[in-house]
Amino acid sequence: MKKLRVLALVHEDLVPPDSIEGLSDEQIAPFKTEYDVTATLHNMGHEVKTVGVSSDLRAIRTAVESMQPDIVFNLLEEFDGQAVFDQNVVSYLELLGLPYTGCGPRGLMLARDKALAKQILTYHRIRVPDFIVFPRGAAVRRPRRLTFPLFVKSRNEEASLGIAQASIVEDDDALRERVAFIHERIQTDAIVEQYIDGRELYASVVGNKRLRVFPIWELLFTKAPEDMPRIATARVKWDYKYQQRWGIISQAARDLPEGMAERIATLAKRIYRYLGLTGYARIDMRMTPTGELHVLEANPNPQLAYGEDFAESAHAAGVTYEDLLQRILNLGLSRARELRTSG
Repeated sequence: MKKLRVLALVHEDLVPPDSIEGLSDEQIAPFKTEYDVTATLHNMGHEVKTVGVSSDLRAIRTAVESMQPDIVFNLLEEFDGQAVFDQNVVSYLELLGLPYTGCGPRGLMLARDKALAKQILTYHRIRVPDFIVFPRGAAVRRPRRLTFPLFVKSRNEEASLGIAQASIVEDDDALRERVAFIHERIQTDAIVEQYIDGRELYASVVGNKRLRVFPIWELLFTKAPEDMPRIATARVKWDYKYQQRWGIISQAARDLPEGMAERIATLAKRIYRYLGLTGYARIDMRMTPTGELHVLEANPNPQLAYGEDFAESAHAAGVTYEDLLQRILNLGLSRARELRTSG
């Protein structure tokens, strides 16, 4: 394995410490992905430099000039406080002629806009929840075709920002209140879609042209009451005590109907290609009790922390964490070669 000079881009508030010795799981949680990736790459023998980025591209340019990296490991999920601006960062890396990991600008643009992604998938006859977008400042008038319960979330924010149990609404008053919350607190358009009751399944995909889907994963609430909606709220994802309270875990999906795992894998590959994704991504779906699949969204550059969904799914397929990170590096290098050749 060739040793690489790797420039890791992270949000400036998530630059990991050199050591996590003595820190609790709750203290580590905010920067766990950043620490796991950079520490593992270092242990693999790569030269790693971590740079915190917020709203100034000069931090990247300065680091590139001083290090001359072979590749950038992109762990940014926003730029200048805007989730959709991460596509501009990778566009900048392409202008600099730098290889980078993960998804390219076109895939990020299409997948980050949840409404646009759903329209593309609908065109290709892939089932998604029926939906409507309420832009900021627009009146909330529910079309008759959308019946309750409905699910309200940000059109383009990631990491379940703005998602809570209150995101599921049962009447027009609650709908208007939650849309206003997204408009005012999250500062984005709101997307309102049918709430699909069922099992939440994740398909982890890696590749550029040749794709591999790891074993299907499932989000479970092992201690929650029957009437508690099983949705991936911000607390479900980030609140360690909340996770313990309700027994929230993810694991390989069990007892799927015959042929369902293969069907999900094939569907995930189609979605990956239709949205122009590269590198690695997670496709989120819901399976109803009758076995119908609804695609919720596609997540390019999903969380890569050791022990989380993507890495665990890869491990179940016999791919170690080190091998997964190396594969992601290799995909970034090969995509850069393809871009140079096609250009």
